[in-house]
Amino acid sequence: MHRLVLAFINSMRALKHLAMHEKAVQQELALFFISIPVAAFIAPSGLAFLLLTGSVLFLILIEVLNTGIEAACDAVSLDFHREIQIAKDCGSLAVLISVILVAAVWLYTLWSVFFA
Repeated sequence: MHRLVLAFINSMRALKHLAMHEKAVQQELALFFISIPVAAFIAPSGLAFLLLTGSVLFLILIEVLNTGIEAACDAVSLDFHREIQIAKDCGSLAVLISVILVAAVWLYTLWSVFFA
């Protein structure tokens, strides 16, 4: 149980840091908090609500991992290295894919609710 408490404390420290210093995470957290009441209003079912809000949480998850990759790369070297550029670009691609997923889930749900 002690390990779980320590892991939770570490996680909250990371969340606090990201929420205070990372613009992308700030925007995505705002999007998440806005998505909760909007999803509750438009979701035709509990599962749809989970998909709508879960897709935004997934985006935040990928952004957190991308930020971790960038921090690790910067800790290794601030000089240009092709391998570090590839690692950072892959993290950015993961964020882009998750943004596309969020857009697809939300657009599909909105279309289904208002036009189907």
